[in-house]
Amino acid sequence: MNRYHFKYFFLLFVCIGTFLSCKVTKRYQQPDANAINLYRDQNTTDTATIATIPWQIFFADTVLKALINEGLNQNLNLKIAIQKIVEAQASLRQSKAAFFPNVSGNASVGRSKQSLASLDFPPGTIINTVTTTYQLGISASWEVDIWGQLSSAKRVAFANLLQTDAAKRAIQTQLIADIANNYYALLALDKELEITSTAVQYRIKDVETMKALKEGAVVTSAAVVQSEANRYSAEVAIPDILRSIRETENALDLLLGRPPGPINRIKLDDEPQINTLQTGIPAQLLKNRPDVQQAEYNFRSAFENTNLARTYFYPQFTITASGGFSNLKLKDFFINSVFYNIAAGLTQPIFNQGINKARLKIAQAQQLEAMYNFQQIMLTAGGEVSNALYAYQTATDKDGARSRQISALAKSVDYTQQLLRFSSATNYIDVLTSEQSLLAARLNGVNDRLQQLQAIVNLYRALGGGWR
Repeated sequence: MNRYHFKYFFLLFVCIGTFLSCKVTKRYQQPDANAINLYRDQNTTDTATIATIPWQIFFADTVLKALINEGLNQNLNLKIAIQKIVEAQASLRQSKAAFFPNVSGNASVGRSKQSLASLDFPPGTIINTVTTTYQLGISASWEVDIWGQLSSAKRVAFANLLQTDAAKRAIQTQLIADIANNYYALLALDKELEITSTAVQYRIKDVETMKALKEGAVVTSAAVVQSEANRYSAEVAIPDILRSIRETENALDLLLGRPPGPINRIKLDDEPQINTLQTGIPAQLLKNRPDVQQAEYNFRSAFENTNLARTYFYPQFTITASGGFSNLKLKDFFINSVFYNIAAGLTQPIFNQGINKARLKIAQAQQLEAMYNFQQIMLTAGGEVSNALYAYQTATDKDGARSRQISALAKSVDYTQQLLRFSSATNYIDVLTSEQSLLAARLNGVNDRLQQLQAIVNLYRALGGGWR
């Protein structure tokens, strides 16, 4: 067979192999994402969603935006995720390089001596038994991707790259939500500290009032002692609030990638209200939520790994070639010294202790695991959206009732204090009860506001907002 016949035979073999490879590997299909009723009680067909709003626009608080920007630049988990993307990019380049021949150069000098007795020449024959060989050449090998093995490996690497990118964006959305939630928690704690400190000041005045009323024989010593205990019950809550503030600041500092220290912030009463809460439709989660995309890319990688495992059952077609210069005399190195060889071969697995079968079984099981994980994450995403929506709704529903409760309790405190001064129909227990109820209602009102703010943040993250 001359070289032209060989060339045509080789091209025909590659074409047949390429056709057969379509039978060996399967085309990727996205897993089914059943999004019907995923948000629970949210059957809207409006595709407008807050997930598409950039975080710089979604959050109106300029102080919070500065903290988020700092966190995105300095957070260590986010930096680690970026390096994983760099690793995946290098793996993809490596998988692409496998399509090209491996070429290496070599230069060598060899010196050998043969035994004169082993040459069996007649006695007296003079011959040089020492030989020095000089060689310079290159060698190459090329694995032809007949069954799609290299293509599948490249698609695995590409899916892994997409997965690491989605993971980075998922970390970013979670980071933004964590920074915002901790920031709002700080504002709420500041407000609780303010309310409690104000209550302490009022109760100090109550003690002085009770002492004066006792001197006027309006109340007994029991009322004085009870007023003092009421003051101390408010004072003892302040250290716990301060400890919570310190711990929340430190947690926020960690998210920002900075040493523990104070956090700049505004007051809760000055925090802008976010009223836009469009959710879109559940099917948009695959487009907007990075962790859902990450799970889908993980399934894609497992799918291509299954394709890769199938190719190991088929022969590998490899072409090798080498050539260069070889001579016994260095001064005549390039004279009549050219050598070369070329070979093509097939390697078909026959008996390998069931390794290929086990590899395929493992890949198929991992593919199913990835599909179930994708479905689980979709359900989790739907539940998070539903929880955030309902948390905001319930917190909003409490607004009116909480305001009326605080107003009524404030009047109750005023009335009981007046009755205590001018009527014997009441005692300090009534004042004590009304004051404690008022303080609890005001603190609960702060928690209602915090629940609203954090529900909005959690909804934004649950829908996939924050990475744009």
